[in-house]
Amino acid sequence: MTSAAPGDRFTAPTIEYAQLAPVMIVVIGAVLGILVEAFVPRKARYHTQLLLTVVALAAAFAAVVSLAAGGYATTKAQIAAMGAIATDGPTLFLQGTILLVAVVAVFTFAERRLDPTAHGSKVDSFAAQAGTVPGSDSEKAAVRAGFTTTEVFPLTLFSVAGMLVFPAANDLLTLFIALEVFSLPLYLLCALARRKRLMSQEAAVKYFLLGAFSSAFMLFGIALLYGYAGSLSYATIANVVDGAVLEIDPALAGTMGNDALLLMGGALILTGLLFKVGAVPFHMWTPDVYQGAPTPVTGFMAAATKVAAFGALLRLLYVALPGLTWDLRPVLWAVAIVTMVGGAVVAITQTDIKRLLAYSSIAHAGFILAGVIATSPEGVSSVLFYLGAYSFVTVGAFAVVTLVRDAGGEATHLSKWAGLGRRSPLVAAVFAVFLLAFAGIPLTSGFSGKFAVFKAAAESGAGALVVVGVISSAIAAFFYIRVIVLMFFSEPKADGPTVAVPSPLTMTTIAVGVAVTLVLGLAPQYFLDLAGQAGVFVR
Repeated sequence: MTSAAPGDRFTAPTIEYAQLAPVMIVVIGAVLGILVEAFVPRKARYHTQLLLTVVALAAAFAAVVSLAAGGYATTKAQIAAMGAIATDGPTLFLQGTILLVAVVAVFTFAERRLDPTAHGSKVDSFAAQAGTVPGSDSEKAAVRAGFTTTEVFPLTLFSVAGMLVFPAANDLLTLFIALEVFSLPLYLLCALARRKRLMSQEAAVKYFLLGAFSSAFMLFGIALLYGYAGSLSYATIANVVDGAVLEIDPALAGTMGNDALLLMGGALILTGLLFKVGAVPFHMWTPDVYQGAPTPVTGFMAAATKVAAFGALLRLLYVALPGLTWDLRPVLWAVAIVTMVGGAVVAITQTDIKRLLAYSSIAHAGFILAGVIATSPEGVSSVLFYLGAYSFVTVGAFAVVTLVRDAGGEATHLSKWAGLGRRSPLVAAVFAVFLLAFAGIPLTSGFSGKFAVFKAAAESGAGALVVVGVISSAIAAFFYIRVIVLMFFSEPKADGPTVAVPSPLTMTTIAVGVAVTLVLGLAPQYFLDLAGQAGVFVR
């Protein structure tokens, strides 16, 4: 047996475990959650899973803060894990936001006081046993036995782990793997509603099928970009676009530098990312999935997925494809305009509060795209700030939606919300604060965020886009104000819904949402500065 030549020996990868600590902590928590499902008695699983999930997310957030304090957001920013992961300001800012949002969202997952007890057992928003057929004898037996689907907690942790990697990915293969890791648990979570299970499962199937299409687009785009650049690394792709690569791989000599591959590949990857942020015309899954999924999952998904997807979109455009800025700019302009206008106009026609918030999120995706188009450090920092502000308002708003209930569960039809301000002034007032923030009214986080992204867009020469954005905001303000008027200036119906008294878990989620909304509205400067310091990508 001949010995291998020195050049043929396997080189062990060098992994910077400290810089990957936030992701690793969450993955370890998820794996432990699976073991809990396997070995802990059923009665003890709920409390064990909740404690494990919150501890894992809090520990991961502490790791993010530690890395930022150690200078990895600024002077020590570097590429880790053999070029796969970037540890820099945008990564740590977005990871911190995702983890905080996940913590408050998990509190709504754990809520067990809103529904009356069933057969002596407390129930939550999720199906008693996920594998049973809706309405079957086995489902009824699971409800009678007091079963709960505590698997939602490790599924959430796996999804969060993928979301943490997604905006940090520094090559296209890592980007795709992270996309699948955070998407697959979300497809499952969407199908687990306790009530209206058929609608929930329909939403999950739609999300899965359309998500599979978007993943296929992205994978095809990755293949084309590899053919163009001979590498999956963002830095190498950027160098080939700039003409700075002198060595050409003989196997790819016929395709490297072919601009058609670059443009088609970039457009296909962009399609996959725009699907995840819910931009028009890739938004059709959003209203159906938001309406059908369990409301706690909707809140988590609406907030955290947008943060992760916009982070990945920013890194792709600023690090891998800065040379394509002027080629992609007209496309992004068109997408931003139709997203802002389409989301705002269609939302006016909605009669379901969850669908209304879904179209609202589509309009907000358009506003955030205005900051992405700015292609400047101010554009990056304004998008980071907007994502942080928007995510907490969203989780808080969906947490309030879980409280308004009738005999069939959550009362999401707008007609049921008439007179809510007289029936429960505090809940209506809190929801009004969130709606005003969505509308971008001054002294709320929504105003600070919109002002930041529109200012960045205007300074980069996208003044026309800002005008469209302001008009769309005015249209959107109409349907937000309409809901407030409905709550406070309409007579409550005799058979109207009741407002359930939640446990401290949901109260905490709503309180955090209100606090962030007001703090970022009244005193945003510190957080704008923080986003500004974090707005530089490592290359």
